[in-house]
Amino acid sequence: MKSFEPNLIERQQITQNLLRTIRLIGEYKGKQELFKEQSPQVLETLRQAAIIQSTESSNRIEGITAPLERIKELVAEKTTPRDRSEQEIAGYRDVLTTIHTSYAYIPFTPGVVLQLHRDLYQFAVVEGGRWKSVDNEISEIHPDGTKIVRFQPLPAYATPAAMESLHERFNTLWQSEEIEPLLLIPTYVLDFLCIHPFTDGNGRMARLLTLLLLYKAGYEVGRFISLERIVERTKESYYDTLYQSSQNWHLGSHSLLPWWEYFLGVIVLSAYRDFEQRVGLVTKTKGAKTAMVLDAISNMPFDFSIKDLQSQCPTVGIDLIRRILRQERTAGRLECLGRGPDARWQKK
Repeated sequence: MKSFEPNLIERQQITQNLLRTIRLIGEYKGKQELFKEQSPQVLETLRQAAIIQSTESSNRIEGITAPLERIKELVAEKTTPRDRSEQEIAGYRDVLTTIHTSYAYIPFTPGVVLQLHRDLYQFAVVEGGRWKSVDNEISEIHPDGTKIVRFQPLPAYATPAAMESLHERFNTLWQSEEIEPLLLIPTYVLDFLCIHPFTDGNGRMARLLTLLLLYKAGYEVGRFISLERIVERTKESYYDTLYQSSQNWHLGSHSLLPWWEYFLGVIVLSAYRDFEQRVGLVTKTKGAKTAMVLDAISNMPFDFSIKDLQSQCPTVGIDLIRRILRQERTAGRLECLGRGPDARWQKK
């Protein structure tokens, strides 16, 4: 669409920082198979945790929440959804699973995007799989109740043709191999969000399509580290860089650089660094789950609760988490303030 107008990508500023980021991501891509060969057991633990965290975070960004235990049960398909939030969580779980297992066989067409959106809402009363029928806007509500429109997407009548054009131009460049795929992927995501083709679910679809395209380009980090969790953690930067790069989008005179740097540096590169750290940590500890808890503790703020740790380590049982906390306290690295499940733990 607008970002794929002739020569617009080629005219963008490429900074040394962006070049370095692309180079580092390429180096991490080369280590993927080595990680798999060395630590298959930790990869399985990371894979299970990533599915739960991705499902939880991507929905929570949109205000769709459920207790962690319910999310675990839904992801494991041990229960059925019992309200609208759980219906949408279960739908996200299914689309995520489809992408993880079948990405190589999924053609990247507008029809497939509609099908994935339909599956996202398969358990909900709202019908998915249709382009928006009314105009929408991207806005924010301030605490005093005032609303500010941050971006006006394409009108509903122009959406079907815009999505056809976006996919045609994207696929042409993708197949030509003339432009780095790591630049094409965030550019597609930006245009998708600027078109805002659905009445609801645009953010979740953008994150799912991000995962699909990274898979197709050979970057598998999203299987083991939740990209959605990183977006949730850096939500302000996510929205700020989208806003910066969407300015003058309708005129085709916008800058892709802020979004490129966030997408590649904050999401993809940090996911790979997290991936390497978690896999490497396992070789120094007794097991994958212990490594995950110790890693989560190291990334916690100065004080935290057991619930905070459970959220970061959804595949780890509470008994193991408590045992590790006691060990860390005995070793003098942590201090417990208070008693019971709401007690706070502090680093020393």
